[in-house]
Amino acid sequence: MHGPLIVLDRYLRVRIANKSFYNTFKVDEPETEGVMIYDLGNRQWDIPQLRILLENILPEKSIITNFEITYRFSHIGVRTISINARELIEEDASQRLILISFDDITKEKSKAELLEQAVQRRTAELEALNKELLAFAYISSHDLQEPLRKILIFTGRILNEEQKNLTPKAKDYFDRIQDAAQRMQKLIEDLLAFSRLNSTEKIFENIDLKTIANEVKDELKDIINEKNATIEIADLSTVGVIPFQFRQLLQNLISNALKFSRKDVAPYIVISSLVVEGKSVSGVTLVPDNKYYHICIKDNGIGFKPEYKDKIFEVFQKLHTLKDYSGKGIGLAIVKKIVENHQGIITATGVVDKGAIFDIYLPIL
Repeated sequence: MHGPLIVLDRYLRVRIANKSFYNTFKVDEPETEGVMIYDLGNRQWDIPQLRILLENILPEKSIITNFEITYRFSHIGVRTISINARELIEEDASQRLILISFDDITKEKSKAELLEQAVQRRTAELEALNKELLAFAYISSHDLQEPLRKILIFTGRILNEEQKNLTPKAKDYFDRIQDAAQRMQKLIEDLLAFSRLNSTEKIFENIDLKTIANEVKDELKDIINEKNATIEIADLSTVGVIPFQFRQLLQNLISNALKFSRKDVAPYIVISSLVVEGKSVSGVTLVPDNKYYHICIKDNGIGFKPEYKDKIFEVFQKLHTLKDYSGKGIGLAIVKKIVENHQGIITATGVVDKGAIFDIYLPIL
């Protein structure tokens, strides 16, 4: 063996050591062979952890692997050593020997500790950011929304009560103020919803997805009727989910499909589900031996180019101008975050002027 190695007798005296042991620990052969291990190098090997290993653990187990000790050696300084030890019985059974190999893992340990420290710092930074986000959410829900409500109330009163005194230009300005205030209010509500996804308690319940889908469909009945849309809900599974989050997920996806429908084409949305095995799904990184609930939301809307399949899930990413379609590009980011809170994966497939398909895979735990 190339690493440091020694053989001890039943009295823990060194029978033999290899050159690597002498070179690594800065001891000579004459002061090593026949000497009790604890007395090596002016008793620098009288290490409490080593005593525990040789006198208590090894007699019980016969084989020890990767036993770590950290110790300040007089000649080489502080070292972290990984020890492997085992008993050897000579052929005539007259001798009980102990074979010990040593691996200096000081550098690896230092790197691991530095990495752990970096992870701890990053965790602390993320916790601080999360607190800031929660503080922002509080401000958004109170201090920011209150002046917006007043702007909407008073501009509404001016438009309703003072309309006869307004010039067409002034009326247009007030309409623009209201529109901008409403868009900002919706943005704040979306940001607040996104921030809450990390802070709310994640309580899973077995829920019939068809019930949730029908509730969402009922909530959106006005825009469904306005667009003459058809929403087909197949026999969905009973799934362990966070109910209010999954309701929001379906609402965002269905609203998205209704919003991005083609002109003069009635929206047609299909929601279906089935149980699949991870190994049977291609193009998605799933655990092969796990089973998943596969939920599919398919529409016949404007679709999107394939290169945008990941971009659409990013916060504030919009593929279309505000003039064409309202919104700030947070809805699908919320959807992705909800799926991640369920330890799942979501993918999107689009074809321009043909529609989009959103596939969600939730592990069956």
